[in-house]
Amino acid sequence: MSDMSSNTEWYYVGHYGQLGPLTEDQMDGLITDQVIERTTYIWGTGMAEWVNASMVPQFAHKFHAPPSSPPPFMPSAPPSQTAAIPPYVDPMRQVFNPNPNPAPYGSPQALDAYHRLDQFHYPVSDKSRIAGGILQFVIPGVGRMYLGHVATGVLQLLLIPCVVGAIWAYIDGILMLTGGVQFDGYGRRLT
Repeated sequence: MSDMSSNTEWYYVGHYGQLGPLTEDQMDGLITDQVIERTTYIWGTGMAEWVNASMVPQFAHKFHAPPSSPPPFMPSAPPSQTAAIPPYVDPMRQVFNPNPNPAPYGSPQALDAYHRLDQFHYPVSDKSRIAGGILQFVIPGVGRMYLGHVATGVLQLLLIPCVVGAIWAYIDGILMLTGGVQFDGYGRRLT
């Protein structure tokens, strides 16, 4: 792993699933912004399996505090000869749903699993959902762009002349102010 070149394509598992390819500079920026933490699983071309970000020499020095607990169990499988990127198996799936037959949507068991998500830490965004909501009311779409959802914001801005687009943008502003929008465009939790 230590002889990886600077043109390595990097991938990481974030709030929205597997993201990438990214350059090493982009990975450095995400580590600085605490989007990628020491226990975030990453993979680069030439690596056999997904590892914690703190275990990769290029990024290990960027994490300040030692890990407080060992990483979660990661099932090991022989690397596939045909796949370029090894499949990522989410270890949290075993915590939330050890039963292969999931509980029906809306059942007490499914709601209990959903509420257990609050136990896990998501990085906190430097953006404010209240500022995003106010911006959304002043100029529809700008609030979404401020929060990092650029494509949605541009679409709302383009649809302002349409009555449906304006209504959508104002309802979206209400959702931001009331806490309906919980994550910014990078998967960080809004305060």
